[in-house]
Amino acid sequence: MDWSDRIGRRIKLRDLHILQVVAQQGSMAKAARHLAISQPVISKVIADLEREVGRPLLDRDRHGAEPTIYGASLLKHGLAVFDELRQSVKEIEYLADPTTGELRIATHEVMAAGFVAAIIMSLHLRHPNLTVHVKLLSPLDALYRELRDRNVDLMLGRILTPFAEEGLEAEVLFNESTVIVAGRRNRLTRRPKIALADLIHEPWVFPAAGSIGERIVAEMFLSSGLEMPRRGAVWAGMPMHAALVSNGPYLTSLPGSLVHFGVNHLSVKVLPIKVPVPPSPVGIVTLKRRTINPVAQLFIDHAREVAKPLAG
Repeated sequence: MDWSDRIGRRIKLRDLHILQVVAQQGSMAKAARHLAISQPVISKVIADLEREVGRPLLDRDRHGAEPTIYGASLLKHGLAVFDELRQSVKEIEYLADPTTGELRIATHEVMAAGFVAAIIMSLHLRHPNLTVHVKLLSPLDALYRELRDRNVDLMLGRILTPFAEEGLEAEVLFNESTVIVAGRRNRLTRRPKIALADLIHEPWVFPAAGSIGERIVAEMFLSSGLEMPRRGAVWAGMPMHAALVSNGPYLTSLPGSLVHFGVNHLSVKVLPIKVPVPPSPVGIVTLKRRTINPVAQLFIDHAREVAKPLAG
């Protein structure tokens, strides 16, 4: 019997799960309580695993236990195994009843309020019983981490090019423009032509710190030889933008797709300004070498259709 056959017969999914819980809990005692089994059982499972792979999997001391580099490697690939099993169960459930299913998406607030909402509405028109969980995060690193940790099926949002995220692959759906908007009653909406320099002393609401939106705004002012306004400026998430801009004198920058899809609930007007930044790509990011479950594939198909007017 060769090594791979021996591993396949002797390393069980239960053993990998126990190792994973020990790593998460930080000690064998806590893992035993969490799993409702005895600590000697856990100790034996870990010892058997270490004997099979021929390397120590945990560093133990009086403070607890943490994975060695060998244990971390086994856990990383073990996580992929559990994820593929979960995906296969989802596929079986979908094949048994194509009208139901579940999807987990990571995106950010602004994209969720426009483009993602339009995709979900399109998806539910044909598949009304599908369940969609949307996780809202801001920094790109956090979005990618959710995907790498297999907490979501896909990530959708603005992406940096060239795309060079290890273990991930991206499909660009369209190039997102940036517009500057004001509330419909703002005096600036009556002006036929405005330069960015005219808006330096206006109050602004900027995208959350660390987001791609903030980078785009910074580039917008920098490329025009201007400093970002500071007097009366607010850095905040999407709900604050809607409240301050719609009902007050504030200005903000928004993705063109949000204005396109969210025009019915946005009480704003696009100002006649040529924004001096090139459009940035919006895409769907997935894990390489990971099975795409049928509901995620349905979402991707609908995303391509909804994006067609913007791609043009």
